[in-house]
Amino acid sequence: MKKEKVYFGKGGRKEARANVKLTPGKGKIKVNERKLEEYFSDEFLQEEVVKPLKVTESKEKFDILGRVTGGGKNAQADALKLGIARALVAENEKLRETLRKNDLLTRDPRMKERKKYGQKGARKKFQFTKR
Repeated sequence: MKKEKVYFGKGGRKEARANVKLTPGKGKIKVNERKLEEYFSDEFLQEEVVKPLKVTESKEKFDILGRVTGGGKNAQADALKLGIARALVAENEKLRETLRKNDLLTRDPRMKERKKYGQKGARKKFQFTKR
C-alpha cells in the first residue's frame, strides 16, 4: 500500500476556525463533509475559497477536506482560504512568495470590539435625557 502525502493548514477569521487537509487528487473540495457548492451557496464565497488554488494554478492537482467551526459564513470562507494557502505552502515552499503577493497568507486581525460598561454596546450608548 502506497502512502499518500497529506498536508495540513489552519486558518482563522473573527470567531471562525478552519482545519484543512490537502491531498494529491483531482480538485474535489469538501467542507464539513459537504461539497463546496452545497456549504457555501454564494458564488462569491466559493471564489474566495478557491483563490489560493487559482493563484498558484493548482486547482486540479489537490483534493481538499476542510473542517470549519464558529463565526458566520463569510468568516468561515476567509478562514478556509487562509488554511488552504498555508497547506499549499506546507506542500511547496516556493508558492509562499506568490501567495504573499496576493495577500493570501495574512490573517485578518479585525475582531469584534467588546461591549463597554454603562453603554448599550461597543459604541452605542443609552439615550441621553437632559431633563
